[in-house]
Amino acid sequence: MTDIEIAQSVQPTHIRDIAAKIDIPEDDLEMYGKYKAKLPLSRLNEENIKKSQLILVTAITPTPSGEGKTTTAIGLNDGLNRIGKRSAVVLREPSLGPVFGIKGGAAGGGYSQVIPMEDINLHFTGDFSAIEKANNLLAAMIDNNIQNKKRSLNIDPRTVFWKRCMDMNDRALRNIVAALGGRSGGIPTETGFNITAASEIMAILCLSNSLAEFKQKCGEIYVGNTFDRTPVFAKELNAQGAMAALMKDAIKPNLVQSLEGNPAFIHGGPFANIAQGTNSILATKLGMSHADYVVTEAGFGADLGAEKFLNIKCRQAGLSPKAVVVVATIRALKYHGGKPLKELQSEDLTALEKGMANLEKHIETIQHFGLPAVVSINKFTSDTDAEVKLLQERCEALGVRVALAEGWAKGGEGCELLAQQVVEATKECTGPFVPSYDLEDDIPTKIEKVCQKVYGGKGVTFAKKAKVQLRRFATLGFDKLPICIAKTQKSLSDDDKKIGRPTDFDIHIREFEIAAGAGFIIPIAGEILRMPGLPGVPSAEHIDIDDEHNITGLS
Repeated sequence: MTDIEIAQSVQPTHIRDIAAKIDIPEDDLEMYGKYKAKLPLSRLNEENIKKSQLILVTAITPTPSGEGKTTTAIGLNDGLNRIGKRSAVVLREPSLGPVFGIKGGAAGGGYSQVIPMEDINLHFTGDFSAIEKANNLLAAMIDNNIQNKKRSLNIDPRTVFWKRCMDMNDRALRNIVAALGGRSGGIPTETGFNITAASEIMAILCLSNSLAEFKQKCGEIYVGNTFDRTPVFAKELNAQGAMAALMKDAIKPNLVQSLEGNPAFIHGGPFANIAQGTNSILATKLGMSHADYVVTEAGFGADLGAEKFLNIKCRQAGLSPKAVVVVATIRALKYHGGKPLKELQSEDLTALEKGMANLEKHIETIQHFGLPAVVSINKFTSDTDAEVKLLQERCEALGVRVALAEGWAKGGEGCELLAQQVVEATKECTGPFVPSYDLEDDIPTKIEKVCQKVYGGKGVTFAKKAKVQLRRFATLGFDKLPICIAKTQKSLSDDDKKIGRPTDFDIHIREFEIAAGAGFIIPIAGEILRMPGLPGVPSAEHIDIDDEHNITGLS
């Protein structure tokens, strides 16, 4: 059966019964039908958070279709519950861009899924819509202030870099001219759209510990300069109150369930190649408030999601995982060994052996942070016994825990061994993680440390525009913020053609964006874009709904 057929074959448990498993009373649920609910922030329990074991799921450098982090995280959570642990999984919300594009949804796969799968992948509880509205309200208020001469802040329209957003892949909106139509339409300006997952509002949602902090961070958004080069922030437009009002429900994490009836918290959904790529601090802490083990994920490979999870989110939240699962697939390792994408289903021990250098680098990255790593082999039906044996032997030779994970085919039962390995790994954790850089480092030093320690590169070069922006950031006092490097997910370098484990390369920073509200600087490396486009044959062509409202084609 397809993913959606498997999801539709399981009768969900009423959400009140899922909540009861982790001692959340029905009166605390804000229900969206029978199988989804939002949770009040009053359920946070700092004492429980201190005792809970946080487990991060990351991966090797992926192929275009991904290597199954979400599937592994859900299967691991089910496996932990099967071996008698009180566990919950905390995931990101899917973006419609990948759902209708090439990668598909983000509800897991096979028998390791969260349900209701269709709702989760399509609009869910409206969080992304609220983020869009808050983002675009600020854009409208900026333009209105420029147009309104009586209350003008004297904003120079040429310096406004706040873009509108939309939760869809649409390359035509990357660069546009707005406010055409004469004087009443405003001042024509070059602008564009980001995908909603890349909006700073998404980052602020994911990095806030309360609604009050969310509102305060929105006020700190840097929108541009006056004609005399004085910085202008959203709070000077009095925008933060209305923006927070739009987010009054969206700030609350969502509770759903896995196919096996275990609790799953889902909230926030940025991509790790263009944003910080983690779910919200609030969802993670709510999970830790109610479970002894909490499994969470971070987007793409350890060079992106895990790096940002640790250097940005964990710093902001005061958290540190006890173990890190590195998801590896034999197909991706063969790809990194030079085997063409169309031939990955055929056995090739030589390509597998060569591609293992990529896995080794990601393991080294986790060890650089001072955390125990567990390699999870996400098994595909095309994997041969010889390939699995070779990969297991290589991990054992490296002294790293390894487990074959068959969550896709068997659900929690297929992840019991992985669950046992993870529990043992948490006992080996000797302390909090070690960040890649100090916040007192200047921005070039921060980028260089990430390049060398995490990417395995040599150094960093800056375009002329980036150098000018660096000087401006130092003048404004932003140079002590953490960094969130926007980089291709297809390579450890910023060149997606350099697969495997490239060495002796530089990271090229062409420009910067500033997320002063979220609290980080965004160096943009290589050709990465913050508004993706649809592929030649988008997944949207295969998604349909019948007269009985049964959806097909989602994955």
